[in-house]
Amino acid sequence: MDSKKRLIVIVGPTAVGKTALSIELAQKLNTEIISADARQIFTELEIGTAKPSFAQLNEVKHHFINTKSIQEAYDAATFGREALERINQLFETYNHVILCGGSGLYIKALLEGFDEMPNVPPAIRESINQQYKINGLGWLQHEVQRLDPDYFHLVDQMNPHRLIRALELNYFSGKPMAYFRQKKKKELPFEVIKIGLELPREELFARIDQRMDDMIEQGLFEEAARFYEHKNLNALQTVGYQEIFDFMDGLYDKEEAIRLLKRNTKRYAKRQITWFKKDREISWLKPDEVIQNFKF
Repeated sequence: MDSKKRLIVIVGPTAVGKTALSIELAQKLNTEIISADARQIFTELEIGTAKPSFAQLNEVKHHFINTKSIQEAYDAATFGREALERINQLFETYNHVILCGGSGLYIKALLEGFDEMPNVPPAIRESINQQYKINGLGWLQHEVQRLDPDYFHLVDQMNPHRLIRALELNYFSGKPMAYFRQKKKKELPFEVIKIGLELPREELFARIDQRMDDMIEQGLFEEAARFYEHKNLNALQTVGYQEIFDFMDGLYDKEEAIRLLKRNTKRYAKRQITWFKKDREISWLKPDEVIQNFKF
């Protein structure tokens, strides 16, 4: 493929301004956007996933938003394969394509691929699931932190599906998740430019608080209530919904739910920053510095 083809990757923590910048950049370069967000891909979920607005989606064509149902199984490896195929198709028309998102695993799967994971005997998975049912999320968190502390500090700690997967592999192989992610980078037929967006922590956290207040005003609690009966689906095992499900189960009052929504979103943002800061190929800038500092 023509070496002039460039994939511009926009990453960073939640609420930092990735969507607005990506749209501005896509308009400037007359191209389209690939979304790398593990939750925005689900059609049913709107408010809690902070999807681009209807107007924003009409400004620039986005891919991998509203394309799957919460009832469908979907993972990073599948996204990596499908997104790479779509990007290569877009490069038949455009010289630049934008990849935007905060799901580090999805971006890694696309740019680097994963090693083959071993097939874990069903009995191990069943045993872990049984312990989870008896002892709850806290047990999963404690076990992953004990056996694979590096992965624990990167994973969405509210997502039992990912915690269970880490335990399956560890119980079966005795090896941490990082062992299965040592694959040599695959060669891509285009140039990759990685840009990380950052803000002072106080400013980022203020934006997170404001975004959460806005989501609640838009009907976040009501949206979560509509999916309460599906709360065990992987798509809903995430910050922004689990806290409300626990509130609905009577574990705490609404004021405490809102406090936890904000606290856990900030913790998630910190994990995103930790993940992306390990990539030395990322150039870090404030959102309003990107256009003026890069010549595309």
